[in-house]
Amino acid sequence: MKLTLSVIKADIGGYVGHSSSHPDLLDAAGKSMAKAKKSGFLIDYHVTRCGDDLQLIMTHQHGEDSDKVHKLAWETFVEGTKIAKKLKLHGAGQDMLADAFSGNVRGMGPGVAEMEINEREAETIIIFMADKTASGAWNLPLYKIFADPFNTIGLVIASNMHCGFSFEVHDVKDSKKIFFNAPEEIYDMLVFIGAPSRFCVKNVYHRESGEIAAASSTQKLAMIAGRYVGKDDPVCIVRAQGKFPAVGEVLEPFAHSHIVEGWMRGSHNGPLMPVAVRESNPSRFDGPPRVIAAGFQLANGKLVGPLDMFDDPSFDNARQEAKDIADVLRQHGPFEPHRLPLDEMEYTTMPDVMKKLKGRFKKI
Repeated sequence: MKLTLSVIKADIGGYVGHSSSHPDLLDAAGKSMAKAKKSGFLIDYHVTRCGDDLQLIMTHQHGEDSDKVHKLAWETFVEGTKIAKKLKLHGAGQDMLADAFSGNVRGMGPGVAEMEINEREAETIIIFMADKTASGAWNLPLYKIFADPFNTIGLVIASNMHCGFSFEVHDVKDSKKIFFNAPEEIYDMLVFIGAPSRFCVKNVYHRESGEIAAASSTQKLAMIAGRYVGKDDPVCIVRAQGKFPAVGEVLEPFAHSHIVEGWMRGSHNGPLMPVAVRESNPSRFDGPPRVIAAGFQLANGKLVGPLDMFDDPSFDNARQEAKDIADVLRQHGPFEPHRLPLDEMEYTTMPDVMKKLKGRFKKI
């Protein structure tokens, strides 16, 4: 069965502050999705949240970049924004960067990850959703999942994965893309994806079959808006089992807490903490950044699940590690490496300060 899986998210109002999503927003989104499913437009849906981001997970047969599907998401966010404003939630509608829908939500604020697939006999999907971080946060996990044999032993001992995977990498500043084949081009690829503030892994493909294995959102909110309006809070879809890494291999990169950009005012480096959905309420210094994982089986487009994949004590060490890293970084206050480098602060007050002090800088 050929179908499209679309994950579209937006921050349309925080409760309390930037901590979480108000239940009324989730209820309204659920009603919008239920109506679309009842009409036959959607096959199935699931509404959830990660921190203050509302997440719409949809299955349908309209293909990627469907203007109708994107319009449905946009209108759902618009109605949610009205509720957020009525409740005076923080930053109501902050990800809605356009006045009206114009055919596609890409470039309008909401984050999008989509893939069109032929549903397998057993189609296992893991959807990662993050809050208080940037779109490049998936670079390290996706590298480990699809290119690192120390993480994914299937690359060595599974004949249907031994061919490796192809990575589609986007230069989000110059709007360019390039493909790298793993394993032979790993060193070249790492030159770029090791700089996640500019280069982001958009898609991953199984080289032998050409089938898509993973898709992520690469929207950079600050570059769209030209100012700081919140972090990108990206989403990522990963297919598992069969010719793709096993569920355990997909989740393994999050057994350690790697450092990502985001956190308070989107201007700091912090540990990405894997948590259950109920614990995705970043409050300490508006963080640390959180990631949740929803697991599904697809059955003729129906979303069987979700299973809360990080609601598991085996990730307790990663959570403790994230807290320890947070303690160390917070001690640095406004100094790097806690605060982002100056070239990543161009959407904050830094340009105004430089302009004010321009005449006071003298040659040495």
